[in-house]
Amino acid sequence: MTDLILDKDGYLADLTHWNETVARQLAANHNITLTDEHWQIIHLLRQFYAEFQHAPSQRPFVKYIATHLGKEKGNSLYLMQLFPESPAKLAALIAGLPRPTNCF
Repeated sequence: MTDLILDKDGYLADLTHWNETVARQLAANHNITLTDEHWQIIHLLRQFYAEFQHAPSQRPFVKYIATHLGKEKGNSLYLMQLFPESPAKLAALIAGLPRPTNCF
């Protein structure tokens, strides 16, 4: 395992250090084993960040996933199964993005 430098909330201190190995380590820190379903969301979340230069809060996150994957996956229940408690925050953390604004 690599020693990651994280901020006080557990997000990567340097976003350029993210890669899929780092994502697996960040997910393991939250007792999550990444599946193809997780990766699909993580890659879309990183695409959102590349487009808009910020990590989305919950509502835009769900809407973006629904736009790209359909309502079957673009809903809070599905996302909470993959990223429990706060999908936007936890998915952003694992995707190596900054903490979403308006997510406490």
